[in-house]
Amino acid sequence: MSSKRGLHYSWVIVATGVFVLFATIALGRFSYTAILPGMKAGLALGYDQMGLIGTANFVGYLIAVWAFPSVIHRLEARCTIALGLLLVGGSLVGMSFCGGFPSAVVVYVPAGMGTAFGQIGMMTVIQRWYRSEQRGKASGLVTCGNGLGIVFVGAVIPWFNQVNGSDGWRHAWLVFGLVALAVMLLAAAFLRSSPADVGLEPIGKAGDGAPLAAQVQGFDKDLLLRFGAVYLIFGATHMIYGTFIVSSMVSDHGLSVQTAGFYWSSVGILSLVSGIGFGALSDVIGRRYGLAVIFVVHSLAYFLAGIEAGSVALIGSIVLFGISMFAVPAVMAAAIGDYFGVVGAARAFSLISLFYGAGQTLGPAIAGVIAGSRGSFSSTYLLSSMLTLVAAVYSAKLPPPPVSGRGVAARR
Repeated sequence: MSSKRGLHYSWVIVATGVFVLFATIALGRFSYTAILPGMKAGLALGYDQMGLIGTANFVGYLIAVWAFPSVIHRLEARCTIALGLLLVGGSLVGMSFCGGFPSAVVVYVPAGMGTAFGQIGMMTVIQRWYRSEQRGKASGLVTCGNGLGIVFVGAVIPWFNQVNGSDGWRHAWLVFGLVALAVMLLAAAFLRSSPADVGLEPIGKAGDGAPLAAQVQGFDKDLLLRFGAVYLIFGATHMIYGTFIVSSMVSDHGLSVQTAGFYWSSVGILSLVSGIGFGALSDVIGRRYGLAVIFVVHSLAYFLAGIEAGSVALIGSIVLFGISMFAVPAVMAAAIGDYFGVVGAARAFSLISLFYGAGQTLGPAIAGVIAGSRGSFSSTYLLSSMLTLVAAVYSAKLPPPPVSGRGVAARR
């Protein structure tokens, strides 16, 4: 059946997906950075303990990525996403009642698991609802939830601290958890795992994307590893910048905490265009060249942060990082759909997410050691710049997707 007149239900899927990523990634992961100062004081945490709590979230993410193919096979996409939101909501509510470091480490693991189920599940659903010519734009629209969440967190955390004093961090975790649970109900009500569930066809030209035969015969393991290597570099360098840039603005550039916080909030606003802008670009020039362009922008952002050439270079770095912050996941999700097809997208995306999770876990740890030995974060940003430049070249040299020769994707 062709799409019905009026608003295609795929746009309801995208709108719901914005809320899903808002709750799982922004509230489940990025809120930790903003809540951490109050939590550190309230629980008397050391710097090593603060890092280990964050690592617990990444460990949960890796566990869920490993389990994702089996879970989505048993539960289907909508229930998998709802389960992820339940884990995030329950974990964040639990964080508000933590009495010390041991309980915080344990309670924060399910938030990481829920983030993986929600993020990968949502990107899998997008592959089913949009064919190749629209997939990058749709994936990019969904990632707007990340940026909206960062802006939201940055706006409300100071208010919680002002109104609730030393317990502001507890109220923040509680409210964020309840919001995630509300989004769970929203997702359960409005998400549909496939357009066939409501008698519709996917958006886009029929015939775009990987042929069914290529999807059924199995994965090109070498290609999967190449995507994994690119995603590992992104996970490591992206998390290094996201973890340390505020600290380096204060320690290396001499900015006040308030000014550094303002700059970081600006990143959240700029990131609203990152996914949809570069996603739409990749619909036109192809995924491999789209990824290459993004990594060049990232490389410039990290280079400008590393050379410590004053405020102009720093602001340039922040702007470049902001406008491309969530572009790689959006284009990567669309690329997986193009290269591995709707049938294989869930498994392929979960497998390369293992590389992404490993990069997130190892990158900040290694960068912290380097910064400690060098006395600044400059060398870590310059190393990140070199690595992302390698990723840009590697992405551009990826083979074209195995399409049937029809539609926009056939020209890539």
